[in-house]
Amino acid sequence: MTISAKDIVSVLGPIDETLMANVFATGATLGELAEAWAWVNNDEALIGEGRTLPSGKVAELVELLSADEDDEFDM
Repeated sequence: MTISAKDIVSVLGPIDETLMANVFATGATLGELAEAWAWVNNDEALIGEGRTLPSGKVAELVELLSADEDDEFDM
């Protein structure tokens, strides 16, 4: 089951419409979004736990969320 805008905001907080549309376009579930968000925010700990690197929709979401983070720091 895909996620709603409310689900996305519950994980990511307020985001712009473009990112919201891009997350919707992945067709990801709430669990996949939460896992991607965990990877973006704490990849060293997850690797330390022995988790395999994300793949599929989770990897796609990690890329989307990481690109958005990088934009915040561009001058």
